[in-house]
Amino acid sequence: MDTTPPPTVPGSQSRWEEAFLRFESPEEEQEKFRKRLRRLGCDSWPRDARVVDIFCGRGQNLVVLEQLGFRNLEGVDLSANLLNRYRGPARMIEADCRDLPFPPSSRDVIVVQGGLHHLPNLGQDLPRTLDSVAATLKPGGLFVMVEPWRTPFLTFVHAISRQKAARRLWSKLDAFEILYEEEHQTYDAWLDASADILRLLDQRFESRMRDIGWGKIHFVGTPRKAA
Repeated sequence: MDTTPPPTVPGSQSRWEEAFLRFESPEEEQEKFRKRLRRLGCDSWPRDARVVDIFCGRGQNLVVLEQLGFRNLEGVDLSANLLNRYRGPARMIEADCRDLPFPPSSRDVIVVQGGLHHLPNLGQDLPRTLDSVAATLKPGGLFVMVEPWRTPFLTFVHAISRQKAARRLWSKLDAFEILYEEEHQTYDAWLDASADILRLLDQRFESRMRDIGWGKIHFVGTPRKAA
């Protein structure tokens, strides 16, 4: 499970946030994002590329991108409260990621790490979001995505996290299960729609990387040329 704060958290916000704080420290979250970005090829991106982080939440991914040397950064999220927690040089924009507020063909890279599985109506919202991303990217620009994915490893982790004894022994596992309980509706809808998600990605992007394993999908693609 990714711990990017959802745009709207079902149930108790305080319960979700308490679990989020126990699950990983800011430093642990940043290191996780750094490893993912490098796996996705960020070391080869020009440092003056215009990079947008969507569903950016508190902006930890933007902190890492800045540390890696990127200079033209923007973050987009619906939550002004989360955006205001970011401290750094990136331009923060309160907007709907389903309708990105940028001119067509104006950005080089759009990144999402653990945001799409929070979309409230996946059947309508995911095509809309991917269309907006594809329209915003320059020809040859990159859509970079990391999201949860149903794999044997993820199924095993969820089975263990439901065991009360295991949760008592390991606070992080308990926090993981609480995060799941608080967002399970959108999370489960995402995990159950893998075939549709891959079809939508393939319709809009030419894949440069698609790696599924250890409970995640790592995807990099460029917008398909209009017919």
